[in-house]
Amino acid sequence: MEAKDAILKAMEKSGKPMKGGEIAEASGVEKKEVDKVIKKLVAEGKVNSPVRCFYAIVK
Repeated sequence: MEAKDAILKAMEKSGKPMKGGEIAEASGVEKKEVDKVIKKLVAEGKVNSPVRCFYAIVK
């Protein structure tokens, strides 16, 4: 599974905004990689940051 898919799946399963470290733990992806992928997902409009340092899937 690609890191992006694992991250989105973990975020979807949580159902609430998560910190980068929580996403890394839930998805099994290294935190540095999570940070890079989250940055791309935000740029694509698939993820937003409702509160500083927390990320959620855009519905």
